[in-house]
Amino acid sequence: MKGDRVEIVIDAGGTPRTYEVVATKAGRRVEITTGRGIIEVSEVTRTGTPVRTARFMSSRILALVEHPADDHSAGRT
Repeated sequence: MKGDRVEIVIDAGGTPRTYEVVATKAGRRVEITTGRGIIEVSEVTRTGTPVRTARFMSSRILALVEHPADDHSAGRT
């Protein structure tokens, strides 16, 4: 849903770095996939086609925070 956001904080050699993946248009969502030591965060369309993808080594991730979209901002009641 537009407004979904995932924050990823990683250890970059002593200094934490923060990355964000955001669903930028209506009908898009953010999906998280885990496998073989890799965390993949993707913005995908309604049909499941990835638009943007970020990959991180799971051993470097300090925090992964999901921020779901607010239902009121999308015009729902």
